Amino acid sequence: MKILVLRFSSIGDIVLTSPVLRCLKQQVTGAEVHVATKRAFADLVAHSPYVDKVHALDDDIGALARSLKAEGFDHIVDLHHNLRTARIKRVLGVPATSFAKLNIEKWLLVNLRMDRLPRIHIVDRYMDTVKHLCVSNDNKGLELFIPKNREVDLNTLPETHRSGYVALAIGAAHATKRLPPFKLIELAQRIEGPIVLIGGPDDQEVARSIADAVGARVFDTTGKYDLLGSASLIRQARSVIAHDSGAMHVACAFNRPVVSVWGNTVPAFGMGPYQPQHPERAMIAEVAGLDCRPCSKIGHDKCPRGHFNCMEKQDLAHIALLANNSR
Repeated sequence: MKILVLRFSSIGDIVLTSPVLRCLKQQVTGAEVHVATKRAFADLVAHSPYVDKVHALDDDIGALARSLKAEGFDHIVDLHHNLRTARIKRVLGVPATSFAKLNIEKWLLVNLRMDRLPRIHIVDRYMDTVKHLCVSNDNKGLELFIPKNREVDLNTLPETHRSGYVALAIGAAHATKRLPPFKLIELAQRIEGPIVLIGGPDDQEVARSIADAVGARVFDTTGKYDLLGSASLIRQARSVIAHDSGAMHVACAFNRPVVSVWGNTVPAFGMGPYQPQHPERAMIAEVAGLDCRPCSKIGHDKCPRGHFNCMEKQDLAHIALLANNSR
């Protein structure tokens, strides 16, 4: 059976598809598994032993649809479920299943504080799309594969960081999912030993402020490595601190102890740190009891109420303690 899996973005969402890819390949006899994703994220699936071919989306969804049509797929597994994937399914005209996004339930929680969300992780919602193929969750967790030539050699880091470090991933897609810079500085000051800052080019200004305040214990890698390079640094960390972001899911893919820091979003959305074989390594830091949270299913550029209590009131000492003790 030739199967197309659709998930165009983003980092965390794609890493979360890895159990589906593995279980399809291992549990469906003769399965040929293809993945369509944005070119920027192709590396996240390109090196998986469970993926036979990756189809990269650039700007032209029509061109991608036409090339996929020529492949002659037997079935589509839509793990994105939006207008673009609807177009792909319409063009290909083969049987397809799509995962439940639970948008109504999320809207009720955000806007009316009515919690109708099932307590089921998105991985299991993804798995529901393939259960008709007699595929079930093997509970082995997430995976991300990095070729040896794409790994970061720790000997290229400062000598002080070669024997171990805490990875502090400072980025997230939206401002209300990130600790403010002054809180990140305080958190870094509370972390014991060497720290490696993880992030993209957009995080460099904040990273410099952390490094300036904390000193040589901090090695700033923001904007210096590609996607797999940053993932390699997370894989080799003693422990990881990350926001509700792709870095959190990457840490889980490598079974690293991870402290996930939650602001305007909530784990109840079903995208918390997923480590079914080592749940003790998947730690959550959030400010309980706020009547304004969640204020969005995704995030905002700034706190809608102006106080930003979901991040301002985070217990940084506790977060640092969890990271320091998880090695």
